Amino acid sequence: MENKKLDLDKFKVKTHEGTKINHVIAVMSGKGGVGKSSVSALLASSLKKKGHKVAILDGDITGPSMAEAFGIDERVMGNADGIMMPAVTKEGIKLISVNMILKEKTDPVIWRASIVTSVLKQFFTDVDWGEIDYMIVDMPPGTADVPLTIFQSLPIDGVVAVATPQGLVEMVVEKSLKMARMMGKPILGLVENMSYFECPDCGSRHEIFGKSNIKEVADKYEVDTLVKLPINPTIAEKIDQGLAEDVREDGLDPLVRKIESL
Repeated sequence: MENKKLDLDKFKVKTHEGTKINHVIAVMSGKGGVGKSSVSALLASSLKKKGHKVAILDGDITGPSMAEAFGIDERVMGNADGIMMPAVTKEGIKLISVNMILKEKTDPVIWRASIVTSVLKQFFTDVDWGEIDYMIVDMPPGTADVPLTIFQSLPIDGVVAVATPQGLVEMVVEKSLKMARMMGKPILGLVENMSYFECPDCGSRHEIFGKSNIKEVADKYEVDTLVKLPINPTIAEKIDQGLAEDVREDGLDPLVRKIESL
């Protein structure tokens, strides 16, 4: 396939009449287990703390986690016209996830790809999002059908790629970066999660997963915003407890500023 921008305008879906979303940011990874959803949650929380109107669309339909990260247990509600209402976190972030429409949040989503992509598009078109400055889309890992639908259907303004410092992951994240380029989407930044561990006693840094080559990957794709986040058990514990908004991750500030510059 030729590496060039594809004409995606004919695939774009439109939001509900009462919705205005200024910027849509996709957070993606080449493979699972790199902390993509945690980065999505922390980015949304950081933007909200700066006074922006923020929403999260949990696009990882078969592996949703965003509602739990923010302590949302409620079911999605709708009005007489069939328009869904997003949940609202304690600090005002609007959020929708497939777990909010399942009978039990541990129920597996055993759906064909056509159903998954249809639900995903409905989360964008049939939800009363209101006025939003930044929507964060937590994408499923990989570069297959569902990520492709997101790029084709949603007005993505930029992409944040997430990886960990392992050779295999670095190789796979290049697939995500290439996909973003092929879709004609600017790469806003590259986040290396679990980059190192800083000893709380002596302050020394330890590269638990080995030497990182992520800077070379960033340079190769001319990504000018590279963020390295440490292993932080406290942050992981807070997110597991549904307290993502109680976390302050200063390391993401350069990426937040890059998003604000759109």
